[in-house]
Amino acid sequence: MQKKHILFVSYDGMTDSLGQSQVLPYIREISKKDYRYTLISFEKDDRYKQHHKTIEQICANSEVDWIPISYSGSIPIISTIWNVYRLKKEVFKLHKRRPIDLFHSRSHVPSLAAHALFLKKKVPFLFDMRGFWADERVDGKVWDLGNPIFKKVYNFFKRKEIEFIIDAGAIISLTENGKVEIESWQHKQTTPKALRDKQLDITVIPCCVDTALFDPEKVTLEYKNELRTTLNIQTDQFVLGYVGSIGTWYMLPEMLDFFQVLEKKNPNAIFLFVSNEGDKIYELAAQKGIAADKIRVVSCLHSQVASYISLFTASIYFIIPAYSKKASSPTKQAELMSMGIPVICNAGVGDSDLIVKKHQAGWVVDEFIDVNYQSVVDMLVSSDFSEFSRLSASCKDIFQLEKGAEHFEASYRRIMNK
Repeated sequence: MQKKHILFVSYDGMTDSLGQSQVLPYIREISKKDYRYTLISFEKDDRYKQHHKTIEQICANSEVDWIPISYSGSIPIISTIWNVYRLKKEVFKLHKRRPIDLFHSRSHVPSLAAHALFLKKKVPFLFDMRGFWADERVDGKVWDLGNPIFKKVYNFFKRKEIEFIIDAGAIISLTENGKVEIESWQHKQTTPKALRDKQLDITVIPCCVDTALFDPEKVTLEYKNELRTTLNIQTDQFVLGYVGSIGTWYMLPEMLDFFQVLEKKNPNAIFLFVSNEGDKIYELAAQKGIAADKIRVVSCLHSQVASYISLFTASIYFIIPAYSKKASSPTKQAELMSMGIPVICNAGVGDSDLIVKKHQAGWVVDEFIDVNYQSVVDMLVSSDFSEFSRLSASCKDIFQLEKGAEHFEASYRRIMNK
């Protein structure tokens, strides 16, 4: 039986950590079945030069044909138009050479090409939303709607978003919260009739994790002690941990404020960041009067992240609770829970707080004020952290990569059987 040809297009690069954690593992898993992938991704030149051989080998091992496209981002909007033009050209050329059975479109920009192929060649596509992309650009202050050009671009993508939902064979949402929001659009007076009449096929698949990699049992005590020695961390110190970039959405000032409340309660506490943005972290900590020896920052490869997470007593991430974040699923939550580390997060971001409460996986901050921080800190310092080891099992129920791959593959089958 001939394998079905799946075209997977990602606007994120495979030489970036996100592509390696949230694209390639799914493709490797699903390609074990009756599918043959062509993968198109947009690669930043410096990252591509450093890591392309590694990605080529990973793809070769799974019989994935990888077509990297050089990412252009120097001129806002114009660069995106240029990227989409080159993507469409590549997609139609590929389909002519080797017909595509299904287009798996990861987010909105690739969906412009997927929709064009659907309209012209009737190739079905999976709209893997990843979130409310246009709204994220506004909430993240990348697009100022006071600027008529950005407002026009925003309105264009919001119209396209509805068209993608109408014409897609199926839709993937990262969160239940996002799914409910999408379904609510069907009942608005301004909604096109085609959307009001459509029976939506929406599957919720959060950002999953390779639980075989993020496995606390695989980090030996000896190795943990080596890392502690390298970072000058004592075995009895309380380690508040953060993993990932700081970027647009993560609220570093508020996380540092929380640490100051924790430090008053537990003067032995330190704040360990597994991040490549040390200068920004140290600078802001100094501005807040936090001593440099209370902060540790380490940058590492994705394969090493689990080892550093194993040093955490508890973890924290605060994310701006904007409208677009209804549809966001922090990858770090899956990684942390998989490692049995309790989570301190804020409300209003995807399903993150609901998962923490349901699985008793940590604590939720409702407002970014000291009295709320103090309440969480009081519970934090009196906790028995050994009982959080159960989170590894909970994580497999929610975030296990294999389960996510099964849901994707089920969507493939439903689309191609229509």
